[in-house]
Amino acid sequence: MIKNIPNIKHTDSGNFFLLAGPCAIEGEEIAMRIAERVVEITNKLEIPYIFKGSYRKANRSRLDSFAGIGDEKALKILKKVSDTFGVPTVTDIHNPEEAAIAAEYVDVLQIPAFLCRQTDLLVAAAKTGKVVNIKKGQFLAAESMKFAVNKVRESGNDQVVLTDRGNMFGYQDMIVDYRGIPVMQENNCPVVLDITHSLQQPNQAGGVTGGRPELIETVAKAGIAIGADGIFIETHPDPANAKSDGANMLHLDYLEDLLTKLVAIRKTINQF
Repeated sequence: MIKNIPNIKHTDSGNFFLLAGPCAIEGEEIAMRIAERVVEITNKLEIPYIFKGSYRKANRSRLDSFAGIGDEKALKILKKVSDTFGVPTVTDIHNPEEAAIAAEYVDVLQIPAFLCRQTDLLVAAAKTGKVVNIKKGQFLAAESMKFAVNKVRESGNDQVVLTDRGNMFGYQDMIVDYRGIPVMQENNCPVVLDITHSLQQPNQAGGVTGGRPELIETVAKAGIAIGADGIFIETHPDPANAKSDGANMLHLDYLEDLLTKLVAIRKTINQF
């Protein structure tokens, strides 16, 4: 199914596929800069690549948190990334009305974890005919995601991806239950491990989500070893000053080294 995504490359390489980019579209220059570098790395390593960027952040902790630069402006930047670098793009949608609009600009529609049970949203995404990436809710068992998958398929769209972004561990921490990856693969769809969001530390007293970026490599290596079909990484050239989720992002300068190690692990896994 991944091979059917427009402009996807290196699908015969045997590698995992990658969804990577900034948390939010902050502006054209920074989006193009990130995309150019990730395209360079993924072409070198022959990794199928989808550029990600949220055109709007609808679930920020505080009212004064950055939510976007404007829907149409951000969506046009996503389209420019795709046109310029010849790669597919993915973005989140938050209500049914957004599905058809976003589908005009991107190749994959993503359902946020908090919204993975919203029937109207899943049906609207399915009816666009785009690939639908559903993030597993932090509050859900992996087994429960079959119902979200069925909502999309029963709406006439068999192009479904599932993404694990960790589970709540108490009130202010996340943990990855790696058993969930093979469980969700039983739905006969690709399963992605969201590395950076799995390392969030939500619900902080100051209203800004924290994170453990020093564990990105550890979680990513384990995800590839367990057999994840793809990985999701938010990356930025200056995480400390990113407008959203900087506390758990991977610095763009570290991406090539990480992906090189993950490709080596994948090649080993493919021998068995």
